[in-house]
Amino acid sequence: MKTMGKVIYITGGAGSGKSEFAERLLSDSKKKIYIATSVIFDDEIREKVSEHQKRRDGEWILIERYKDIVLELEKYKRQGFKILLECLTNLVSNYMLFESSFDWEKKVSKTELKSLESTIIYQIEGLIQFVRENGFELVIVSNEIGMGLVPTYPLGRYFRDISGKINQYIASRADEAYLIVSGLDLRLK
Repeated sequence: MKTMGKVIYITGGAGSGKSEFAERLLSDSKKKIYIATSVIFDDEIREKVSEHQKRRDGEWILIERYKDIVLELEKYKRQGFKILLECLTNLVSNYMLFESSFDWEKKVSKTELKSLESTIIYQIEGLIQFVRENGFELVIVSNEIGMGLVPTYPLGRYFRDISGKINQYIASRADEAYLIVSGLDLRLK
């Protein structure tokens, strides 16, 4: 009998300890895949990526990708893998900046926004289906960005709104969900 996969969603503010918590959840496995969604475009991002890499042991398979993730995971279609996607909000920003041709400083129509959201959800839903069908465990880390000030510029507001909708979607599909605050975890479901 085939085991159905599991999806765990982890959210919290920047620097809250989300990544460390996610890595601890998967620390018992010898078969781990780390999906890094960051695009390194400056020294600050490069340094943060380096810090994350130093924290992980050498047992992780690294996939650096923010779209068409399932195509890469096809190589690992064996039972027992645990996957960490770090992080969903990077994935969203990459779609906004690299996969759309919108002028974010001007008004973007609701139809255009819905189309972009649908594209991202389609990609994530494909990943969730793959995980469930192949008996993987998937941990998705995302930033909870809607609890701060309203951004003063349009791109920031669009990013906040799209990320919020994508976070809600993932949380609804997850088997477990956690909020991390100041290094403390609160199980939401």
